[in-house]
Amino acid sequence: MRFKTIPSRADERFLEGESPEEHVIRLARAKAMDVAGRHRGRWVLAADTVVVINGEVLGKPRTRKEAEEMLRKLSQREHRVITGYCILKTSSPEKREGIVTSRVKFKALSSEEVQRYLDTGEPFDKAGGYAVQSRAAFMVKEVYGSYTNVVGLPLCEVVEALRELAAVDLFR
Repeated sequence: MRFKTIPSRADERFLEGESPEEHVIRLARAKAMDVAGRHRGRWVLAADTVVVINGEVLGKPRTRKEAEEMLRKLSQREHRVITGYCILKTSSPEKREGIVTSRVKFKALSSEEVQRYLDTGEPFDKAGGYAVQSRAAFMVKEVYGSYTNVVGLPLCEVVEALRELAAVDLFR
């Protein structure tokens, strides 16, 4: 089975009054519909992830200063990682979608650790300014729930949805 990554042109801004959960599922759906509309007859999997701490959504930092502020907010605290996913095919009425939430606790980060991590360039294009599956792994003290969700795609839930749709045979 071959997969192809196709960027979506969906607008990723929050709508007024939208909760993080509403946002990630709406955006996953919009991304899937956008790509499916350009690639008819293909299965499409789309997802969106946000990091939330004390009700504040941390998106992808655009500057070093934003990334530093995010990491300082996360230091020695627990936050939620929320991912919405949508799987659909334009030629089928069936689709699957869902929301997965994980809780993550960071260790206390020193100023030097934050600066050295920023120097790697890794925080950019990552919700919350970190990549748990890479150099930021040292920051994560505990994960409650799906680790792959924190990476950006809750594999257990997505694979189950794909199996329900008979869209994938994992053992072929």
